[in-house]
Amino acid sequence: MFYREAGDFKTTYKADQAIFPIALDRWFVVTVVLVFLVVVPLLASNYMLESILTPVLILSIAAIGLNILTGYAGQLSLGTGGFMATGAYMAYKISTAFPGLNIVFVLIAAGLCAALVGIAFGVPSLRIKGFYLAVTTLAAQFFLLWLFTRVPWFVNNSISGVPTAPPRKVFGFLVSSADSDPIDRYLFVFIITVVLALVAKNLARSRIGRMWMAIRDMDIAAEIIGIRPLTSKLTAFAISSFYCGIAGALWSFAYINTVEPTAFDINRSFEILFMVIIGGLGSILGSFLGAAFIFLFPILLNVMPGWFGLEISVTLVTQVELMVFGGMMIFFLIVEPHGLARLWSIGKEKLRLWPFPH
Repeated sequence: MFYREAGDFKTTYKADQAIFPIALDRWFVVTVVLVFLVVVPLLASNYMLESILTPVLILSIAAIGLNILTGYAGQLSLGTGGFMATGAYMAYKISTAFPGLNIVFVLIAAGLCAALVGIAFGVPSLRIKGFYLAVTTLAAQFFLLWLFTRVPWFVNNSISGVPTAPPRKVFGFLVSSADSDPIDRYLFVFIITVVLALVAKNLARSRIGRMWMAIRDMDIAAEIIGIRPLTSKLTAFAISSFYCGIAGALWSFAYINTVEPTAFDINRSFEILFMVIIGGLGSILGSFLGAAFIFLFPILLNVMPGWFGLEISVTLVTQVELMVFGGMMIFFLIVEPHGLARLWSIGKEKLRLWPFPH
């Protein structure tokens, strides 16, 4: 009886640089994409599509954005909610100023606006890092929300201050209105998520991704070998904010259908940070796993007592939720810093050790 060796060795440069070097991983990803693209819309209920899958996908985009900045470039940020708000408010302004503009271009423009804001607040990263950089991005969170709530121009002088996202269509399908079909909105968000995830995966493998990781691991050594901290850090802030801006625009247009500041408060920034830590720093897959866990766990915690005939107050459930999140963060930071993505990787390695006859 022999066991297959656990390693997967690449014999060509092309194989080493492939986005999914292992064939089983490629087929698994393709299968998952096809299932969520074809099977899920046919079988899932409207509640599952619009209240669970759509927000999880949007939060995954925001988590990928923060993972680019924190996981790959090593720059700690607590301003994710502010950058998401920038994307949401600028998408509203652009869509109302240009009613005929396709929503895809609206999202790209909103993401670029968020990227510019991210660069502005990322400049201090050239001199400070760690806790002090986190405080700077936290200041961006409060300043941006204050700006959007105090300047009526961003909401077209709306009396309520919480305008409704204008309806938009893609290829004739309404994707940004409360009257739109949940399937259309879900598919729209899903396709954007897949595209952005593939782009992020390729960025991490590219020259700029290697520059980010060099700065993250040891910035002084990276600068000595010719990597410019200015370019590396600011591009990380720009691309990260671009992703967060698109996530914020989708949250307002394809999920809650309004542009409101409470959806992007400091709690949202911490929520995205928890997703990255629990899912896995420096992992695109971890962004999806963390977003799914953080969003679905409170729902499961509220439903689970009913399965056993127990009645638990909402206050107690909330406290248990906070304790579990805190405990899991401590666990992953100490025991497994790479989070759920690393556990998934270990599980795959174990499954490859199956016996076969000689």
